[in-house]
Amino acid sequence: MRCLVPASVSLPQDPMTVTHAPTSTEASTPSALELARSQQLSLMDLLSVAETLAAAGQKEAASDLYKTWVAFNDSNPTIHLAYFNYAVILGQLGDRAGAIQALRTCIRIDPNFAPAHINLGRALEDSGQIGAAVEQWWKYAEATKQLDAETIGHRHMVLQNIGRVLEVAGKLPEAEASLLQAFELKPELPEAGQHWASLRQKQCKWPVLAPSSHVSMRKMLDSVSSLTLSCYADDPMFQLAKAYRYGKTVIGTRPDLSKFPRKQARKKVGTGQRLRVGYLSSDLRDHAVGFALCEVLELHDRDSVEIFAYYCGNVRKTDSTQARIKAAVHTWRDLHGLDDASAASLIIADEIDILIDVNGYTKDARTRIFAYRPAPVIVSFCGYPGSMGSPFHQYLISDAHMIPPENEIYYSEKVLRIACDQPIDRKRLIADRPSRADVGLPEDAFVYASFNGMQKITAPCFARWMAILSATPGSVLWLLTGDEDVNQRLRDVAERSGVSSSRLIFAPKATNPEHIARIGVADLFLDTFPYGAHSTAADAITSGLPVLTMPGKTFAARFCGSIVNAAGVPEMLCSSPDDYVARAIGFERDRTSLLKVRKSIARQRETSTLRDIPGLAKRLEELFWQMQGECERGETPVPDLSNLDIYYEVGAEVVLENIEFEDEESYRNRYLKKLAQWHDYAPIPYDNRLWRRPSK
Repeated sequence: MRCLVPASVSLPQDPMTVTHAPTSTEASTPSALELARSQQLSLMDLLSVAETLAAAGQKEAASDLYKTWVAFNDSNPTIHLAYFNYAVILGQLGDRAGAIQALRTCIRIDPNFAPAHINLGRALEDSGQIGAAVEQWWKYAEATKQLDAETIGHRHMVLQNIGRVLEVAGKLPEAEASLLQAFELKPELPEAGQHWASLRQKQCKWPVLAPSSHVSMRKMLDSVSSLTLSCYADDPMFQLAKAYRYGKTVIGTRPDLSKFPRKQARKKVGTGQRLRVGYLSSDLRDHAVGFALCEVLELHDRDSVEIFAYYCGNVRKTDSTQARIKAAVHTWRDLHGLDDASAASLIIADEIDILIDVNGYTKDARTRIFAYRPAPVIVSFCGYPGSMGSPFHQYLISDAHMIPPENEIYYSEKVLRIACDQPIDRKRLIADRPSRADVGLPEDAFVYASFNGMQKITAPCFARWMAILSATPGSVLWLLTGDEDVNQRLRDVAERSGVSSSRLIFAPKATNPEHIARIGVADLFLDTFPYGAHSTAADAITSGLPVLTMPGKTFAARFCGSIVNAAGVPEMLCSSPDDYVARAIGFERDRTSLLKVRKSIARQRETSTLRDIPGLAKRLEELFWQMQGECERGETPVPDLSNLDIYYEVGAEVVLENIEFEDEESYRNRYLKKLAQWHDYAPIPYDNRLWRRPSK
């Protein structure tokens, strides 16, 4: 007898067997038979004992146990499962007639139990009853004919909508369950899987890509968005390939560009005319991006550039940051109510020379607007931690720490650099610093803090924190609160790691001025990996709190290191996970060395690169004019998208190997080895990334 089997079963020709993990129940037939007769043997224990007997070669005994159990437990609501496994054992013993009879009984008890229909048809087929087998399968096909493609599509949409609404309502476990059902129903459609994986990250459910009998790990990885991937793996090549693939999904079919002829650069260099620069974002408001850009926009040279702000977020009635931005720019445009083509037409009518994407692939982004190429130059800056991998983003503005020259191969855009990629607002209000007692911290403890979002905390990252706490008995870990279920999940992991859950202290949400003020009462900020702190690290530095970080290879994994470097304390950059743990422990044991870092941050506060916002605004304008000059000369770069489909396939293999951290050379060698294997199978064109033409 053969059937379909769960993916976890290694022999696909074996019959489908409903199994249960073995328990401590003794595999003793007499005692098990007695328990079965007296209705004291649960179904789970029945399956466990029978499985143990069968594995020991005692299939006759297993068959007798099943026969006894079904005879004396006819009122058990799960008896059909016993009949099903009884049939499997009978089939293995060569008793096809008995197996067929047991399967018919199983179906009579539960007509909707699909595995029994499948096995019964196969048993009939193996008995030479081809017509009867087909008839059996047709019965089930007819019984489920209402599940046509249209019905499945509707069910998928309903489940996805349930998940979306529950997520917004903050009911994350329920949303996750609904989205998983939708994902398993149609794994080729990525949206449900994308939100499902993101929700698991937010809830610190590890592994994030949980095993499923219906969706392969590769399908799960395919569904993950490029932003979610940043929290999952430190793989810049796969990050680029994922952005490229994700961008095609976001844009969909190529838009009709017949009414959008490509705009040529207007001659402005050397004419005294101002450049028209547009910032397009949903985050020009009370948001980390809005906070970061506010003072930059105020400091732009109005004689050199004319700034247009295109806001594509939700309507805001009262928003102090947005009010400042509106006052700083020359023209404010609200794109609410405009479709992408109409928004692009508006930007074209404004004769924008350089259009800056300050969203990338983040929430409420309007990426499709850029597909219409509403400006001669399109730039990615400040909104998205990585390459866009798109055919229309020509430039990316970052810094030399984030993207050293040798790492430009991981970006499709031409990389231009400022001193530090994290603008800050020096005018932001900061409340008076509270006492430790005010924020629920013990006065005499060494306080490690990490105020990154829960989605950035991975299992290896949390394990490092637990190792640090284990080695420093007088310390606590101060985290930004998540949902209570998530907080409790972390407490449970701590207990399993041998760390008292009382040493995890969760800070409630607070207003931004109060939040920045309270950060400084901690002793040391511990960064996450592979998605490190961005504006949160800048806030910590602003409050005088030293930040310990471990730069990786991706944009997201190097961002915090850029901020720390710009603050003038590069000694806080760690070289490896072991170095990170050792130094975190070392600072607790040698607090004088940590005090020196804190004093260094304070001494350089107003002179550091991090707070040189006038210099940043000036440098941006220099880059705007550089891009304009290149455009006028016909030198605007063409995004390099070569071989990204192949890099995606190779990268998926690399990521699924689950190597959290490795040096650059080892990482590249892994790719080169796999690329060589692909090339041996089907020749790969040479490119300017890793697969370069051999030198003669």
